[in-house]
Amino acid sequence: MLNIVIFGPPGSGKGTQSENLIKTYQLEHVSTGDLLRHEISTNTQLGALAKKHMDKGELVPDEVIIGMIDSFLDKCSTTAKGVIFDGFPRTVAQAEALNDLLKTYNTEVAVTLNLEVPEDELITRLIERGKTSGRSDDNLDTIKSRLDVYNKQTKPVLDFYKKLGKVADIKGVGSIDAIFADIKQAVDSAK
Repeated sequence: MLNIVIFGPPGSGKGTQSENLIKTYQLEHVSTGDLLRHEISTNTQLGALAKKHMDKGELVPDEVIIGMIDSFLDKCSTTAKGVIFDGFPRTVAQAEALNDLLKTYNTEVAVTLNLEVPEDELITRLIERGKTSGRSDDNLDTIKSRLDVYNKQTKPVLDFYKKLGKVADIKGVGSIDAIFADIKQAVDSAK
């Protein structure tokens, strides 16, 4: 399986570029954000807990996320060409758990695509997205909190994957097509 972690701060273009990866490589896509928003919209107990954390810009507890990922992999592992992990892992503990989980499916992460975007650009993108998306977490206070959480808790995940030699830094500013050309080159090199 071709497993890709698409990595970057909120607003870096992970969702947009994931769509391009899905079309190009016929991969399954798992976005923990989408999974959690589904739980919230269907008013499940997990959704209520997730919303409480997300509205504060906090991370949802690891055990909840890991269980969701395992369930997802169980459903697609025999038929999928690979998986794009979008918004996961967000902590070193999650990265370690993902590696262990993938081993049970006899696969591993091929590459971590690190989308690099300056903070002022991220804030502008997220404010604009909030005007059209209706997402309650796309407001200035929550955005700043989410970026702070990213820098303190999530960014160390890069070091984990760098030690494994599985990081490709991608400039996340410019045209979507130009950014994707760089992504495609990194993925093709990792296959």
